[in-house]
Amino acid sequence: MFAMARTIVHADLDAFYASVEQLDNPELRGRPVVVGGPAESRGVVAAASYESRAFGVRSAMPMSRALRLCPDAVRVSPRFERYSEVSKRVMAIFRSVTPLVEPLSLDEAFLDVSGREKFHGGRRPLAEFLRTEVKKRTGLTLSVGLGTNKTVAKIASENGKPDGLVIVPAGREAEFLAPLPVRALWGIGPKSEAALADAGFARIGDLAAASPDRLGAILGSRAREVYEMACGRDERPVVTDSERKSVGAETTFPRDLPDGDELRYQLRRIAEEVGERLRRHGARAKTIALKLRYSNFNTITRQSTREKPTADTDAIHGEAAVLLDKVVQSGDRFRLIGISCSNLEEERKEQLKLFG
Repeated sequence: MFAMARTIVHADLDAFYASVEQLDNPELRGRPVVVGGPAESRGVVAAASYESRAFGVRSAMPMSRALRLCPDAVRVSPRFERYSEVSKRVMAIFRSVTPLVEPLSLDEAFLDVSGREKFHGGRRPLAEFLRTEVKKRTGLTLSVGLGTNKTVAKIASENGKPDGLVIVPAGREAEFLAPLPVRALWGIGPKSEAALADAGFARIGDLAAASPDRLGAILGSRAREVYEMACGRDERPVVTDSERKSVGAETTFPRDLPDGDELRYQLRRIAEEVGERLRRHGARAKTIALKLRYSNFNTITRQSTREKPTADTDAIHGEAAVLLDKVVQSGDRFRLIGISCSNLEEERKEQLKLFG
């Protein structure tokens, strides 16, 4: 017998921080909005509304450059507590459909809805239910991608943005992916894209038609994983917070960053997100780990263990900042940064059974 294909959803709130600001302040609706620190203090764009993106404004861009590209943009300081509050309401909607929800950040998550389609009349009605409920209960728009695995679902949602729904039927995964640029695959950044282009690989279909051995000469140990994704295969399960032995978040930058205001801003933002997830589950962590991926793809982790567990954002950020200070050197450039908290305990200080 053949195993039934899974039904995986990737749900992603459109321009989340900026959309919340426009929702809370009607005067901002329809106007270009950028969320982040002031340009005079070398602030960085945390989020950009679609009105400002039309001018080339993007997340992680220096605020000074964003305001040059879009002089009419309204800059708003971030309100992470408000974003966390809205995120909790959205995640609750997801969990009303399935307990198998894997939050990736405050504004996106994977859902395994396998077998639950029948309660909504099929896959499309289920996806439309999620979009309608989020709009009705929060006022925000949700882009949804639906497929048989994480890779396909995430790329599908990205292709439908903003306010879109893209469904990839079972058996059509490779066909859907084939015409897309290789950069659409997870883990393919500008340098990998350039190396693949030099070897004649421009589209995902080119990768699927290649031999893993040939890809290995370009991508090294990741070649097999990339090849499988290019063929539309991805067996990774949806992992809920309750199944994790750690709680973390990370971000890959659109361009390599040196140490400085932009990198430090992202570190603080990630600490906010990790702290919020710990508090949501009534958990605290003793071990805080920092993950760094350099521009040459070398990846390191450094960690420290506290005497007392914490879920406090300032404490998590402080520990991560100290770890960063210990390793960063002049001339370093980074393409990814992340924070992971482990050695988890409940508020009662008993080991968290919920986390495995």
